[in-house]
Amino acid sequence: MSDQGEDRPEVGTSVELFAGGGGLAMAVHNAGFRPLLVNEFHKRACETLRANLAEERSADDTTVSTSKKWPLVEGDVRDILSFAFLRGQVDVLAGGPPCQPFSLGGVHRGTEDKRNMFPEMFRAIREMKPKAVICENVRGLLRPSFEPYFNYILNEMRLPFEERGENASWEDHNEILEDILKGRSVDPSQRYEVYPLEVNAANYGVPQIRHRVIIVAFRADLKVNWGEFQPKEEYSEEALFHSMQEGGDYWKRHDYVSDEVKERVMAKLPPILPVPDGKKPWRTLRDAILGIDWEDGTPVEKPLPPVLEEHLKPQSPADRVVEGIRDHVAWPGARKYDGHTPNLLDRPAKAVKAGVHGVPGGESVMELDDETFDEGKGYRYMTVRETARVMTFPDNWILEGPRGEKMRQLGNAVPVKLGEIFAKAVAAALEDAHKRNGK
Repeated sequence: MSDQGEDRPEVGTSVELFAGGGGLAMAVHNAGFRPLLVNEFHKRACETLRANLAEERSADDTTVSTSKKWPLVEGDVRDILSFAFLRGQVDVLAGGPPCQPFSLGGVHRGTEDKRNMFPEMFRAIREMKPKAVICENVRGLLRPSFEPYFNYILNEMRLPFEERGENASWEDHNEILEDILKGRSVDPSQRYEVYPLEVNAANYGVPQIRHRVIIVAFRADLKVNWGEFQPKEEYSEEALFHSMQEGGDYWKRHDYVSDEVKERVMAKLPPILPVPDGKKPWRTLRDAILGIDWEDGTPVEKPLPPVLEEHLKPQSPADRVVEGIRDHVAWPGARKYDGHTPNLLDRPAKAVKAGVHGVPGGESVMELDDETFDEGKGYRYMTVRETARVMTFPDNWILEGPRGEKMRQLGNAVPVKLGEIFAKAVAAALEDAHKRNGK
């Protein structure tokens, strides 16, 4: 899963906004960037950050941190009156502005929603002038109804120093930005090259079908060649199907699975498989529970202990340790019905959502090999730790709060390995630009 970047050489500095439970912050840290500032609003998420790598910092502290700890400013990003003390100090600004305004599961108020924090992301870019930006958000931003605003997001990221007037609408501001982009010359140090990409986390080795938008931007004066370093999709569903054929590597990896279960799984494979595409197999929920590495198929975490039928009752505290593993506690009451179906062990999990149970689609329920489990149900709720494995959080990452808050932090997070892939690519692109241009 992840080593929290403890032994990685430093490649630069970073700032993380909207850090949540730490997924993207951990990813950027693992890529070798040392955080100069981390900000998060929610109390429980801040408790999680402090329980791991963060230390408290006041919003009015303008000293540039030299600590290996993450300097955490707890509270509303709007209460950080200025980021100017970090100007010229930051290599990467990262963050996932709250997605509820644009989420398919929300009320879709978009720009009218007071939780829309993209303006604060733009302010941070203006005041810090980072070399690069990594921004993650939901695929709902690509919905046709939000397309004009998404284009505005990209334009304002391209020209963050063309500040929106106090009484100007975003539409009026976007017209100004588009006119500038069409013809006016702009100082390259005041402009960013922006690269939006729709991704499915499963195609990058994460054991989860999670569709998101990742926006990477570089200051234009650096002349970064992003096309050479942009991560490629190295995993595929087709490769998973081929690995599940009789004698395939998938079943060698899971040799404890009964022939009956294998036959049940293989019966659902397409009758005619496509030609092998040369990619690696999608990682599955079963892989995650076993602790399989996302790159070469070797265990990096020990297998999670089984959840026994007699454990299906609320237990306290929810973070108790089971065989050395935190948060691996069973929970009762799982249901299965049309439109609310469990995760399958031999597929990537569905996208983790910010809820405990009852979330649409059954994303927090898993089907089991044992069809007689729980009086014939054959399924149960996933534990917090199983969910964390699906999000590629390491087992030693401590999640704080009651069960619901832990699941919410995970559902709102960026899968660590997805973020790490992009953060490493950004680091490589910046290093290449420095070698070529001396910047």
